[in-house]
Formats: sequence, structure tokens, C-alpha cells
Amino acid sequence: MADKAANSGGGIWETIKTVVIALLIAGVFRSLFFQPFWIPSGSMKDTLLIGDFLFVNKMAYGYSYASCPSVKIPAVGLDIDASDICGFMQNDNGRFLASEPERGDVVVFRHPVTGRDYIKRLIGLPGDQIQIKAGIIHLNGVPMPQVPAGVFSETMEPQGAFGNRPRCENGAVGDGGMCNKSRAIETNPEGKSYAVLNIGPSFTDNTKVFTVPAGHYFMMGDNRDNSSDSRVEQIQGGVGFVPFKDLIGRADRIVFSSAGRSMFFFWTWRSDRFLKAVQ
Repeated sequence: MADKAANSGGGIWETIKTVVIALLIAGVFRSLFFQPFWIPSGSMKDTLLIGDFLFVNKMAYGYSYASCPSVKIPAVGLDIDASDICGFMQNDNGRFLASEPERGDVVVFRHPVTGRDYIKRLIGLPGDQIQIKAGIIHLNGVPMPQVPAGVFSETMEPQGAFGNRPRCENGAVGDGGMCNKSRAIETNPEGKSYAVLNIGPSFTDNTKVFTVPAGHYFMMGDNRDNSSDSRVEQIQGGVGFVPFKDLIGRADRIVFSSAGRSMFFFWTWRSDRFLKAVQ
């Protein structure tokens, strides 16, 4: 009986060790290579939809304090920020094994003030001058061309875990109605093309000239009239210029996508978005 009890105790201890080691491996993998990211808002439609689940390539730009994980579980009072773990790396704007991002990348970054994770498209590189005129990006004085590409339509209904309803170019439509936005293909000077959406006149359709500082980047959402991004300065509640150190990684591929309130509602998964490349 004693031997049996000892063996039972040893088995429990081995199980605990296995779980701890697995968690450590998962933590290292998440910190060094890929970070899961779930799309909660519509600011990147139609490139990314609410409910898309992807992994962020953290190796793309090298490592900074932002590469460390944040763990926030309000229900149990857990709030561990990346700066709590790797704050010692925040003193400069450099990175370990650094690699410069490219214009047109879809980037996950930490908001320079709030620390929240954002995902936007990189529009401006250090030294660029950017101005929006009538919804068209003027990069260093040259308009970035847009070609009309039909209409993006979606059902007016609560979307995702937060139940957000979409904004429509075709006015107020009731639940179950079709919500439309004009769609265009924008092409940057490097030849990268992607879809952007227009809802209607917005105060961000016409801006001053922004000069991107050294070591910073200018970000915009593809759903141009429904995105808090670099067009609005941080002191006004926007994103402003994003420092190099605040980049987390590049979004390369959607793993799967759920159109329901939870990613576990498998009957709402969008089969056409499994392993879809992020353009």
C-alpha cells in the first residue's frame, strides 16, 4: 500500500512538472516567435474582419520590450503589462535583431500612450510627408492612386464579442438590412495593392501635412472612416506617430475566423478565411 501511495504521489508530481514545462515552452514560443491576435473591431475591413484570429510574426522586426507578453484578466484582477516584465528595454527606440518594416505591412503595435494592442497598415516611413486630401493619401506630394473596386456589403447586425454594429455609406439600415461601403484598390509606391473602404465624409478625409519623425511610423486603418490611427494625434485621443520600439510584429496569415460572438461557436466559422494570407 505504501509503495502504491508513493507511486501515486510521484505520478501527480510528474503531471505537475509536465504542465509547468508545457506552459513555460508555450510562454517562450509566444514571447519569441508568434503572438495570437483576435480582431475585435472593424477598422481594417475588408482586409481583416471582426472575429479573424491570426498569429503575429514577432521575428519580422526583431525584439523590443513590446515583444514581451501582456496578461490582462480583469475578472480575477490580473494585469501584467509587457513593460512590467521588460520595461528595462524601453529607454531607447532600438530593437534586438532589428529589421525595418516595409510600407504596406499590416502591423500590430502597442499604443504609445495606453499600451493597448492595435493593428493597422503602415503608410508612412521615417522622413515621409503625408497629407490626406479628399480621402486620398498624398505621400511626399504625390497622390497614392485608388481604383474603384465595387462595394463591400455586410449584414447590419451585432458583430463579434462586443456586439458592434457596422457603419454604412447607404444610410441607416435596420437589422438584417445590407450595409454597404464603397471599395477601392489602393497601390503604394512600392507596388503593394490592398482594398480600402469609404463610408462618407469624415474630418480625417482632409488633414494637415504630417512629417514622420526619425524612428517612427505613420499607421492607418483600411476602413478609412472607421479607424483611430495616426491621422489623429495622441493628445486628441488618436495614435499619432508610432515609435519603432512599440512594434510587436507583422500580421501574415489568418488562422481561422468566426462570424459569431465567440471563436468557439464553430458553426459561425468562415471557411473561406482559413489560413488566408493577409494582403
